Amino acid sequence: MVKQVKPKPKVQMDAAVAGPLFMLSAALLFTLVNTLVKLLGPEYTVWSIGFYRFFGGAVMLIAVFGRYQNPYKGHNIRLLIIRGCTGCSAFICIVTAIRLLPVSTALIIFYSFPAFSAIFSFIIYKEHVGMRESACIMTVLIGVGILFDFQLAGGLLGQVMALVGAAFAGLTVTLIRTLREKNGPVTIYLYFCTMGILVTAPMFARHPILPSTPVEWGMILGLILASLMGQLLMNQGFFYCRGWEGGVFMSSEAIFTATVGILFLGDPFAWRFWIGGLMILISVIALNRLKSIGGKNLLARKT
Repeated sequence: MVKQVKPKPKVQMDAAVAGPLFMLSAALLFTLVNTLVKLLGPEYTVWSIGFYRFFGGAVMLIAVFGRYQNPYKGHNIRLLIIRGCTGCSAFICIVTAIRLLPVSTALIIFYSFPAFSAIFSFIIYKEHVGMRESACIMTVLIGVGILFDFQLAGGLLGQVMALVGAAFAGLTVTLIRTLREKNGPVTIYLYFCTMGILVTAPMFARHPILPSTPVEWGMILGLILASLMGQLLMNQGFFYCRGWEGGVFMSSEAIFTATVGILFLGDPFAWRFWIGGLMILISVIALNRLKSIGGKNLLARKT
């Protein structure tokens, strides 16, 4: 008599826990990316930084995952390419803004992207955002402003680039919702890197900048690895939450960046750090609570 072995049930992660966990981890890594971008010498242009990130990320993904299957094999190739272009545009815009403006100013403007994501979600998916969720988004925007003292310093070009980057980022995280249905985070990020290489390689080739010291090599490697891991975690996180929700969770990057500035870059430890950070934290917790309650209500209706 043959004994039948029951298949092991798949472990399902609670979306209310998994989404914030992935997004907060990604926010920590992107804080490191922002810091490295700011610390790299002025000779490193946006094209150099972008090329190292995209080329290094693509090489690592192909080296690790290309041995088992074609990592470019995905669903909805056209949308993968479009998402790669919008993500690349967002990165180039925010890096340009960070190089032209104080990091605080760039992040104040850039973290309007959850609002753009909510707009694109309505346009593309006819997805309505409730009053309570809208309040979370607005509280995050106000909290980021308080955190950095609303100091919109710097030139107009840098501020425009940060705003355009926010719009592209909002569109990008909205498109990930469709792509995550049949594509893994590796495939999504690989197309992003590939489109980034096509955009940045010609400009990099005209004026190539190579690291000249072990410290610079370490910073470039750190930039590649932190970007790679942060993007994979973020893409995975969008499997558990909508684009604008992920944007609210990712706003914790502002708190992490302010903390780095206080601890390592000599930024003042003022009251606004506590007030702004607390507003962002409360918004993240509130949204997570609303998400958890919504999931339970949906489950109750199904049963």
